[in-house]
Amino acid sequence: MHRRLFLVASSALVATATLASTYFAAPTMAQSRKETLVVLVENGPNSLDIHGVGTSFRSYVAAWNMYDRLVTFGRKTLPDGTLSYDYSKIEPELAESYSIAADGKSVTFKLRKDAKFHDGSPVTAHDVKWSYDRAVSVGGFPTFQMKAGSLEKPEQFVVVDDHTFRVDLPKKDKLSLPDMAVVVPAIFNSKLAKQHATEKDPWAMEWMKTNDAGSGAFKLEKWTPGQETVLTRFDDWKGGKPSGIKRVILREVPSAGNRRALMERGDADISVDMPQKDSAEILAEGGSGKYKVVGVPIENSLKYIGLVTTMKPFDNVKVRQAIAYAVPYEQIYKSAIYGRGIPMSGAPAGVPKDASWPQPFPYKTDLEKAKALLAEAGYPNGFETTISIDLGDATASEPEAILLQEALGKIGIKTTIEKIPGANFRNAMLQKNRPIHIASFGGWLNFLDYFFFWGYHGQNAVFNTMSYQNPAMDKLIDQARYEHDPAKYEQTVKSFIKLSMDEVPRIPLYQQILDVGMQKNIVGYTYWFHRQLDFRSIEKM
Repeated sequence: MHRRLFLVASSALVATATLASTYFAAPTMAQSRKETLVVLVENGPNSLDIHGVGTSFRSYVAAWNMYDRLVTFGRKTLPDGTLSYDYSKIEPELAESYSIAADGKSVTFKLRKDAKFHDGSPVTAHDVKWSYDRAVSVGGFPTFQMKAGSLEKPEQFVVVDDHTFRVDLPKKDKLSLPDMAVVVPAIFNSKLAKQHATEKDPWAMEWMKTNDAGSGAFKLEKWTPGQETVLTRFDDWKGGKPSGIKRVILREVPSAGNRRALMERGDADISVDMPQKDSAEILAEGGSGKYKVVGVPIENSLKYIGLVTTMKPFDNVKVRQAIAYAVPYEQIYKSAIYGRGIPMSGAPAGVPKDASWPQPFPYKTDLEKAKALLAEAGYPNGFETTISIDLGDATASEPEAILLQEALGKIGIKTTIEKIPGANFRNAMLQKNRPIHIASFGGWLNFLDYFFFWGYHGQNAVFNTMSYQNPAMDKLIDQARYEHDPAKYEQTVKSFIKLSMDEVPRIPLYQQILDVGMQKNIVGYTYWFHRQLDFRSIEKM
């Protein structure tokens, strides 16, 4: 073996052996191996507070398992037998029941009287109101998320009594109740949080980044940012059936090779968001491998190239269209993601086929057309710019960026690649100054107008990474949100899809597939809209 390759291989073996010993060497571990779940991720939480500024999607796993919401989604079985959440079913969680007013303009929740926070104190409607007030007041992502369901002002949230809470709505909104079942409207221990609030930090944002104030099925044992998050089962949880897992170790292993080695050795139970190359190879084995892979297309989600429309030359629609025709779609599908995605290019016509989403855009690789559009835009010799990527998604985004860089070079656009650490990527996108960026966005609520509300509306939310603002688009999105006539809704939706195709501030690459590797004794895995694990349903046989 070549000496350099030998050293690399040896290092990988040492790393996996070290990681394995971290989990299992201590004979005094309180829980048996069967009751402990070891989960591997490329990157873990950067905050424990779902309302925090710059909290990444990798933090959702902590927020989902440590905190309750008033309601949650039911579950269903997909055609291949995989369990999935069901966005059409809303079920009580912290609430034991709820009722919707006849006019649809208020929802009343009856709370479980025996619910407790992790410190043993009772959960009351006052905690719920404080938590909802916090979500609509802190600004940024959580406030935009609440607004998506017409949850905008503290005055809307009413404590009727200690165990009765009411939400008043300005008008009937189909998204209001589902929006209360996503990750953001978590219920916090307000008395505990207030003990750590200050005049400058009235919502205890600093303290909540690193501490647990929840009532969820799991409580925080230890969090070492960049290394691991350890959760233990909360035996007094009242929101559902207790988990068969007593302890969860969420371990951050940046190397895809090390993650795969740990799984193959049986030293880890689950590997989340697997690299497409690994999942494609394991699936090709036809189930004969040491562990299995479950892949589910992520609803209402796209991997895309974003172009910041407030920066020159990307304020010019012809420049954006030129780049859309230069993208090496087929190479990306085959070489960067190994076919583990649903292509979103090459639609036969420049009009939507229907009101479904995601659906392919009418662009395919055509360098001559791209050059002609650049010349029409006034850039016959191209220009220089930057492609920014998330290092937390480097296994796919880095080869995608390299392929894009090569393709753009062929039409005269010279680029450099900026690699942003995963923990900082969302903050970088908030700045809206990365001219070309490769990112992904999945709408938590499986409604097309919800995706566009977040991704294309002129309110310029965090996930409108292109800073795209068009009054015509805003009018159509707002109209669809409150349209109850199916025919009118479909026509409105098709109109704004068509506008997104023509204006192309976001170039869709593919609909992602969430690949999760797990040992063959793992049962109960459920796909969720937030792409993270729900430990409550998982068991080891």
